[in-house]
Amino acid sequence: MNPYLIIGNGVAAAGCIEGIRSVDPDDAITVVSAEKHPVYSRPLISYYLEGKTDLNRMQYRSEDFYETNCCTVIPGQAEEIDPVAGSVRLSDGTTLPYRKLCLATGSSPFVPPMAGLDGVRKKSCFMTVDDALLLESYVTKQSDALIIGAGLIGLKCAEGLRDRANSITVCDLADHVLSSILDGDSAAIVQRHLEANGLRFRLGDSVRQFSGSVATLQSGETIPFDVLVLAVGVRANTALLRSIGGEVGRGIVVNARMETSIPDIFAAGDCTEGFEMTSGQNRVVAILPNAYRQGFAAGVNMAGGDAAFTKNIPMNSIGLFGLHIMTAGSYTGAPTEERTETTLKRFYTDAGLLKGFILVGHTERAGIYTSLIREQTPLDTIDFEAMKKIASTSYFSSDVRRKKFGGVV
Repeated sequence: MNPYLIIGNGVAAAGCIEGIRSVDPDDAITVVSAEKHPVYSRPLISYYLEGKTDLNRMQYRSEDFYETNCCTVIPGQAEEIDPVAGSVRLSDGTTLPYRKLCLATGSSPFVPPMAGLDGVRKKSCFMTVDDALLLESYVTKQSDALIIGAGLIGLKCAEGLRDRANSITVCDLADHVLSSILDGDSAAIVQRHLEANGLRFRLGDSVRQFSGSVATLQSGETIPFDVLVLAVGVRANTALLRSIGGEVGRGIVVNARMETSIPDIFAAGDCTEGFEMTSGQNRVVAILPNAYRQGFAAGVNMAGGDAAFTKNIPMNSIGLFGLHIMTAGSYTGAPTEERTETTLKRFYTDAGLLKGFILVGHTERAGIYTSLIREQTPLDTIDFEAMKKIASTSYFSSDVRRKKFGGVV
C-alpha cells in the first residue's frame, strides 16, 4: 500500500512532500498530477508572456525534486475517493490505495454562461502554463485582445500581453479594477496608471453575447477582438470531498492541522477554507505562501508529526507596469491614510489593533505592517503615527524590539 497519496501537483503538494519527508524519510509518496509539468510558480506565467522568464526558471523546485524525495508522479485526474477502502479511483480506471491522503486540488476558472461563447475560436483562461502557451500561439502584434475580468488574473494577463498585442480592452461587471482587494479610491489610482500604459477599460458592464469575434455588452456597445481571455474568477476544487459527505463551504473546510472532516484525509492550498484571524471567520485565502505552509503542515501531520497552520490572513502583492500594490487583512474599523496624487497608504484599526491595510505605490517594508496584524501588536505599544508614514522597526518600544529581535537596543 502507498502510505501517502497526494492529489494535485502544485505548490501545496510540494509543501506536503517536504512536510512528510521532514518526519518520514522512507515511506512511499504518490502524486497524481492533472498537469504534465513539474511543480511551477503560477504567478510567473504573466512574466513568461512578457519574456521575462522561461519554463525552466518557472520551476518551483529542482529537476530532481521528485526523485530526491522518492515520489512517484502519476499523470491523471482523480474521480472518486473511497474512504472505507482507503483508495482513490482515477479517470482511466486506475485505483490507488492510501493510508493518508492530501487533497491539493487547487481551483479552476469560473466561466459564466455567455451566449455565443462556444463560437469564439481563439479563447483561453489564464491560470496555467498551458494557458500561457496557448495565448502565446494566438497573439500577434496585430491582435486586439479582450479580457473579461479586471481582477488579479485578468490584469496580470493584460500586463503580459501588452507588448505582444495591438490593443487590450478589459471588461468587468464591477465598477472599479481589482474590486476584490481595492476600494474605489485606491482602484482609481491603479486604473489611471494602467490606462497610461495603454489598457482600455469597460467597467460596470458585461458581455451579453458573442457573435464570432465581436462582443456585445449589456450597454449595447460592441467590441471587436481577435483573442479572448476569460478571467472572471476562480472556484475551489471541492468536488472530491463533497461527493463523500465531507464538510465543504466555499472551500474544503480544514482545521489548523489541515485535517478535513473525513478521517485520514487532509487538504491544503487554494481548495481549502480555514479560520482567518482578522475576520474571525472561515475563508478561502488562496495565495502561494499559504499554499506551501498549509501543505507542509498537512505533510508533517500525515507522517505522524505535529504541525499547525495558524495566523492566517488574506494578503495580496502585485506589480503592474511598475506600480506596486499590497493589501492584507480585513477592511474593518476606522480607516486612516497617507496619500499623494499617485500613492495611497490606508490603514484600518479596531480595538487598538491593526486589522488591515491597502498600499498603492508605496509598499516598502510592508512586511512590518503584516507582522503587526499577525502578531496582534497593541498599537499603543508602538509609534504608529510615525509607522504609517515610514515602516520601521525603530518605532517599536525597546522592550518589544528586545523580544522580537534580541541583542542590545
